[in-house]
Amino acid sequence: MPELQFPLKNDTSRKIIHIDMDAFFASVEERDNPELAKHPLVIARHPRDTGGKGVVTTANYKARQYGIHSAMSAQKAYELCPKAVFVPGNHQKYREVSHQVRAIFQRYTEVIEPMSIDEAYLDVTSNKKNEKSALKIARFIQRDIWQELQLTCSAGVSYNKFLAKLASDYHKPKGITLITPEDAVDFLKDLPIEKFYGVGKKTVPKMNELGIFTGSDLYEKSEMELIQNFGKMGYSLYRKVRGIHNAPVNVIRQRKSVGRELTYGKPLATEEECLAQLRQIAEKVAESLKKEQKHGKTVVLKVRYSDFTTITKRKTFNEYIHEKDKIFSEASLIWEEVGGVEKGIRLLGITVTNLDPLTYENIVLPLWDTGNPYS
Repeated sequence: MPELQFPLKNDTSRKIIHIDMDAFFASVEERDNPELAKHPLVIARHPRDTGGKGVVTTANYKARQYGIHSAMSAQKAYELCPKAVFVPGNHQKYREVSHQVRAIFQRYTEVIEPMSIDEAYLDVTSNKKNEKSALKIARFIQRDIWQELQLTCSAGVSYNKFLAKLASDYHKPKGITLITPEDAVDFLKDLPIEKFYGVGKKTVPKMNELGIFTGSDLYEKSEMELIQNFGKMGYSLYRKVRGIHNAPVNVIRQRKSVGRELTYGKPLATEEECLAQLRQIAEKVAESLKKEQKHGKTVVLKVRYSDFTTITKRKTFNEYIHEKDKIFSEASLIWEEVGGVEKGIRLLGITVTNLDPLTYENIVLPLWDTGNPYS
C-alpha cells in the first residue's frame, strides 16, 4: 500500500515556555510550615480519618522516593511510608497562589495558556521585555517566583508546546531545559515511548507489540502504519517524533462545563440525605458559574451506587440557568426519574453544560404584543 503523502510543515518561528510548579500543593504547605519539609509529605486526608478512603493530590519529593505519587490511594501511600505526614490541603489557598504566579507570567507576556492550577504555556516570541532569548525569560520567571513566593518551578523552552512540556519535565525540580530545532529529533529519538504525551498505559503494550519502545523505533514506522494502528493519534505521533506540533498557545480556553461531585465513604441511604446533598452540590456549581461568569442550558445528574453502577442523565432547556435554586430544582426532578436509595448512593454529581457567557441573555419572544394598536 502506498505511503500517505501529507506535507510536513514545521513552524519553528515561535518561542514557547512551559512552566510547571514543583510539587505545587506540597511546596506551598512546606513554605507556610517549614517543619513539613523535613518529612515525607502527602497532600491527602489521613486514611485513618477516612476509613481508608481518599486519594493523594500530590506529594513532596521525599515522599516520592517511597513510590508515592498523585492519584494513588491514600491508604496505599500510608502503606508505602507509614511515617509520612498527611495534610488535607487547602485548595482556596492554592488557587490564590496560582493567581500570584499568573501575575508574574503577565509581566512578560499576555499570551498565556493555563493547563491546570500549576502549569501553563507562555508564548514569548514577542514579549513585554523585548527580550530575544526565551531561555533568559524562563530564568527571570523562575527567579521572580522564588524571590516573591518562595516556590520553585521547572521550565521547558522550545519552539512548540509539545517539546516545551517534555523539556519542563526533563530536569525536575528547579530545572530548565532548552530544546532547539536542531536538537529536537535526536532528543525525541532517545525518549522511551511512554514519555510521549498521548501514549497512555493501554497504548504502550500495543506499541511494544509493533516493536516500538523508543522514539527512535517510532521514527522508523511509516505514516500509513501508524495511522492504521492508532488512527488520529498515529497521524499526530508521526509528526511529533519529527518535532512537528504547530498548535498555537491558546489565550482563551473555553470552559465547556462546570460541575461538582461528592463521594461518600458511608453510602447515602435515605431520600432526604440525597436531596440535601444535591442542594449543597447545586450551590457549589452556582458559585463556580458565577466566578466563570457563565450560564448554561443543560443540567447533568450523575449517580453512582454502592455496586459502582453509574447512571448519568441530562436535561436541556430553552433558557439559560445559573441560580442555585434552579439548578437544584432541575437536578431533583432528574433524581426523581433515576433515583433510588435501595443499593446505597456512593457518589452524586451535578454538571451544567452547554455554556455561554452571562452576557448571552435569555430572550423570550412573545406570542402576541398587547401594545400593538392594530392587534
